[in-house]
Amino acid sequence: MTVRRKHLSAASLLILMIKVFSGQTLTCREERYQVGNECCPMCYPGSRVRTDCSEVRMTSCLPCLEGTYMNQLTSRRQCFPCSRCDEGSGLKMKSPCTITSDTVCEPLEGFFCVDPSDNGCGAAQKHRSCEPGQCISQNEYQTGNECCPMCLPGSRVKTDCTKVKTTSCQPCLEGTYMNQPTGLKLCFPCSHCDGGSGLKMKSSCTKTSDTVCEPLEGFYCVDPSDKGCRAAQKHRSCEPGQCISQKGTASTDSVCSDCSDGSFSDGTFPSCRPHTQCETKNLQLLKPGTTSTDAECGEHSSNKTITIIGIIVPVLFLLIVISAAVVFHFRDRIKSSLCSGKICIQTINMCYDSDR
Repeated sequence: MTVRRKHLSAASLLILMIKVFSGQTLTCREERYQVGNECCPMCYPGSRVRTDCSEVRMTSCLPCLEGTYMNQLTSRRQCFPCSRCDEGSGLKMKSPCTITSDTVCEPLEGFFCVDPSDNGCGAAQKHRSCEPGQCISQNEYQTGNECCPMCLPGSRVKTDCTKVKTTSCQPCLEGTYMNQPTGLKLCFPCSHCDGGSGLKMKSSCTKTSDTVCEPLEGFYCVDPSDKGCRAAQKHRSCEPGQCISQKGTASTDSVCSDCSDGSFSDGTFPSCRPHTQCETKNLQLLKPGTTSTDAECGEHSSNKTITIIGIIVPVLFLLIVISAAVVFHFRDRIKSSLCSGKICIQTINMCYDSDR
């Protein structure tokens, strides 16, 4: 090991002497840092350098201490201290500090940011109070110490105003809208009418107005907006034994009512119907009605007997008449055939030859 280190040291010294005498300087890659004649690997975000690298070892790193963070590759031996959201500066915490990210602050209610950062705000200032005889301008927004004119509906801010130029605006992109004067750099995304949420489009999105949705047929709105609806639900279905006492609309659900004794509904009737009174129709009750079914009626037993007799007697009489007619018809034909060429004495029902 000692011999190897001597060889390494000699080689390093030789390289250094060559660089010095040749006028070259050591340049490390972006993710490395220079310590003497070494290019050491940096520590990852969330950590810091414990010991630098050498010819025989890599950089040694430690995690950031509580209350500190490191959001980039680093050669530092200390992480950055976490920021504090100072209420005296008009700030409150939006998200806490971690070992890889700083605290994110935002303005308190009634304050506006005067020192914006990538994700939050470094300092805020209280909104200006108008003096008696003044009003709050609705068409300006503040940036720094400037009150800039807002962009008109259908557009957004391209660049803020300065002391020498006014606000620059540009139209909303396709699929976005802005329905009011604005100091925003992005328009609002257009809403979608989701059939799965029971919605259909009433009017399409424009650069100055959002999509307006309304409930599908058979649905009612459960999340109304200013001009439309954001979510809808299917109308309630009434059960057998109930009637639809109030039909559902686009804004209200159906109302179901239970049928009282003596009435019925299959769940689709607008009102419960009274059971059929079999007696009033001179019929017999076969099955009593329930709240979901009507009564079943049939003819009385005596009426059935009379009806059957009234049908059978004429049929029997007709059969007898037909049978008698058939018998007489065939008897006459038989007599005619037997007495042909003879003298028939009907009194004794005998036939004799005419020669006798």
